Amino acid sequence: MNRKKFFAGISLAAMLLGSMVMGAQAAETETSGEDGWVRSYLTGKLVPESIGRTIPIAVMINNIADALPQSGISNAAIVYEAPVEGSITRLMAIMEDYQDVERIGSVRSCREYYVYFAREFEAIYMHYGHAVYATGVLNLEDTVRLSGMADYDLVYEGEGDVTYYRSDDFVSPHNVFTNYSLIQAGIAYKGISTDYSEEYVENDGHYQFADDDVIITLDEGVDALTVKPGYSYNYPSFVYDAETGTYTRYQLGSEQIDYLTGKALTYDNILIQYCSWTKWDDNGYLDINVYAGGEGVYITKGKAIPVTWSKEGADLENAYADANFGVTHYYDLNGEEITLNQGKTWVCIVLDSDMDSVTIGDMTGEELANLS
Repeated sequence: MNRKKFFAGISLAAMLLGSMVMGAQAAETETSGEDGWVRSYLTGKLVPESIGRTIPIAVMINNIADALPQSGISNAAIVYEAPVEGSITRLMAIMEDYQDVERIGSVRSCREYYVYFAREFEAIYMHYGHAVYATGVLNLEDTVRLSGMADYDLVYEGEGDVTYYRSDDFVSPHNVFTNYSLIQAGIAYKGISTDYSEEYVENDGHYQFADDDVIITLDEGVDALTVKPGYSYNYPSFVYDAETGTYTRYQLGSEQIDYLTGKALTYDNILIQYCSWTKWDDNGYLDINVYAGGEGVYITKGKAIPVTWSKEGADLENAYADANFGVTHYYDLNGEEITLNQGKTWVCIVLDSDMDSVTIGDMTGEELANLS
């Protein structure tokens, strides 16, 4: 998509100046606090060291009507949503603070692109089954995971027996769940280290977050009081609440809630990441490229700006190259890496052929693309 078309009519110079309005020039966010508190790599907020310096989990979450509402999803600091076959979406919840969550799920099967997302956060990838096309990436030595079952030549150590269980209040296959104690049992069973790598710590994790006294406002961005990523099954949207400064998530005609709390899901940041893709086969399995780079949108505090995304050193010839599992960086139109507001983030992976299905505020994707 042509960026000039995307936000035509908006002064590029103004966009660049206002894209990171902070009230003052932002300094690097401190990575540690006092008395055992540290800066979270997932939210930018101060959290207990036992939470913020233990690698997170990345759980595949069912997202069809029969599996709703999901349990424990409100504890996810970051949620990835991406299309899978049949026009449905599946979620991946990245959690570091889940010690008191009595149930997480329902847990569903893997698609290979989610493994890339999990690995760039150094998370333990959790899935119950997988598509055959994910076998290769799952079997890589550096893919840290807790699988619920063996299939398609997956290297499997039986950890599913101690990590997952089936409930009686949802019908199969939508009734696989886990919890903190079971996850710890699975980690111990496989002997997984829960420490971040030295490189990840030295780089201060994944995103750049605003300082405690700074709010990113994107003053010269496009109004984004309602955001629709354009998925055709669940018709999701995010609605901005100016009083709380957060976006409430809706899908299938109502607020998306957590089964355990009964409360709607809310987020401080939304990232839309457009990705190139092909089909694996005639059954609709998608081969989404999440390391080649592309365009996107950053949305926060009721405003949106266009961005680009890339992975440093990505290798388009070798899907399993180490760099392809590295951190995804997002840049404004001036080439500066964006700074997120502290808090939770929802990432929408959108096929680049579906850009016109996305709606930001009062503008449709078609209107955005055809502006001159």
